Amino acid sequence: MNNDKLDLQSPDIVRENFEKLATLFPNCVTEGADGEVIDFDLLKQELSHAVVEGNKERYRLEWPGKREAIVTANLPTTKTLRPVREDSVDFDNTENLYIEGDNLEVLKLLQESYLGKIKMIYIDPPYNTGKDFVYRDNFSKDAQEELIESGQKDEYNQRLVTNPETAGRYHTNWLNMMYPRLKLARNLLSDKGVIFISIDSNENHNARRLCDEIFGEFNLVTEFIWEKKYTTSNNIVGVSDVHEYVLCYCRDLNNLSDAILRLPYTKEAKARYKNPDNDPKGPWMDVSYHGPKSPAERPNLNYPIIHPKNGEEIWPSEKSWAYEKANYLKHVDENRLYWGKNFSYSEPRLKKYLSEMKGGMVPKSLLSNKDVGGTSNGRDDLRKLFKEYSMAIFDNPKPVSLMKKLLQIGTDKEDIVLDFFSGSGSLGQAILELNAEDGGKRKHYQVQLNELTDSNSKEYKAGLINICEIGKERIRRAARKIKEETNADIDYGFRVYRLDSSNMQDVFYKPQDYDQTNLDLFGDNVKPDRTADDLLAQVMLDWGLPLSLKIDQVDVSGKKVFKVAKNSLYACFDSGIDEDFAKAIAKEKPLRIVFKDSGFKNDTAKTNVKQLLKQLSPETEMKVI
Repeated sequence: MNNDKLDLQSPDIVRENFEKLATLFPNCVTEGADGEVIDFDLLKQELSHAVVEGNKERYRLEWPGKREAIVTANLPTTKTLRPVREDSVDFDNTENLYIEGDNLEVLKLLQESYLGKIKMIYIDPPYNTGKDFVYRDNFSKDAQEELIESGQKDEYNQRLVTNPETAGRYHTNWLNMMYPRLKLARNLLSDKGVIFISIDSNENHNARRLCDEIFGEFNLVTEFIWEKKYTTSNNIVGVSDVHEYVLCYCRDLNNLSDAILRLPYTKEAKARYKNPDNDPKGPWMDVSYHGPKSPAERPNLNYPIIHPKNGEEIWPSEKSWAYEKANYLKHVDENRLYWGKNFSYSEPRLKKYLSEMKGGMVPKSLLSNKDVGGTSNGRDDLRKLFKEYSMAIFDNPKPVSLMKKLLQIGTDKEDIVLDFFSGSGSLGQAILELNAEDGGKRKHYQVQLNELTDSNSKEYKAGLINICEIGKERIRRAARKIKEETNADIDYGFRVYRLDSSNMQDVFYKPQDYDQTNLDLFGDNVKPDRTADDLLAQVMLDWGLPLSLKIDQVDVSGKKVFKVAKNSLYACFDSGIDEDFAKAIAKEKPLRIVFKDSGFKNDTAKTNVKQLLKQLSPETEMKVI
């Protein structure tokens, strides 16, 4: 198509608006009688916190509770993340995160700070085999007692239930769990981002359709086949499954070349390059000189080639040559044509030199057991680190070698990787190993619900009472092992955060209920068990700052001050903030500063501090909590 040609018509505003809506809400694009249309019922739902009813028939994935799932994703959360320094490694300096808690709530909390910043997401969600668990997100039943009684939560606030095949909502429960999480995850992916989803045949068909709706079916990259084992199970009826799937979608197909990277050449691939004629350019392999089109279709690629042995003219037959005549003559001049030993070939082949293959190898859709390992390798990876335990809680831990292959396909050395079903922590270990091998600085963010281990197991009795404790300990052990073996200069640490209720007091009294005995409850709106670290984490999330930023603690006029990313944010939650402190802090010229509302010496001091900062450091934005 000639793009230089004038349209000679006014802009199609309707089409432009359609494309804008499709970019913002790809799940609202559906098929109508005249092609692609916007599902306005669904669009209304996206813009509402309440369920919007609609019953138009159309081509799309439907299930009971879908609209509630959309509402679940869109409802704001009042929860926060509390740092756990005692479980962390190098808390103030590391850029890696381990977050304990319901991944739905965590994904909501990360929306502001990590919108469009994650390069790769990998998840290994429940496969819905009937034996594993799914999250129950029934927002209409939020009374704690009711949830505990119904089995949706236990005393540890877990929201996991079994989902047997005999359940009347077998697929529905799984879809209601996955939809809001994938919807929120899409927001976090960068324009060049990619998501990998491990799944098996139980829900692969639904996972595909779910992702087609959320990410857009045009953004499907491939459906990898992972050969998880060699052996056949002869004790089953039918066919023995030896593979699973890894779905791969990109955020924007226009950036596919940046989303999916080429792999380093393997020894086997390099071995195909040889140098039988001692070519000074080094090892080479030969490829066909023909193109995909016929001579009639590409007449400019239909010309005679002279055989160097007998001078005979050789014309293309069924397929034209792949190169124009000028390039052919250049190939002759550069000795790039190979005619076989003693010029025995009737047609030339083109030399491809190993030294010119800078881009690497295009990934294949088959992830073979030989190349990336299988489930037995995943279990071995765990046992090598936890020799004293069986680790039987993990039926199907993914091998580190598989994770490293996906990281090579989906990330460059500086990227952020998120796993919000992190399980045993295979991905965290894989990132540490890969960074040590190639000098990368990839950052891993892992999210996991603190699902209990078996109370009779050795793990539980040793203090590894839930999956989070195992995941954290795995990363610690893997980091020590990698450092001992390689002494690589990489980030071995991680900050632990735990999902909890807001740091702020719950105001449940009506004004007419106030009396002198309860007024003191509101003298400080921060819960009494919350620390300055807790408040800082919530402030960073509310202000949209990444939790991985470097944090320093300094003393200013006798008060403890947190410095986040140098002068990006200052925070002081001490009491007695006054004018002298404001003058001292103004010299630092912070971009943002936050105090406790109750931390000022008095109301006059609060007003004066604000005015002094405006006068002495006009670029500083001040807020209170």
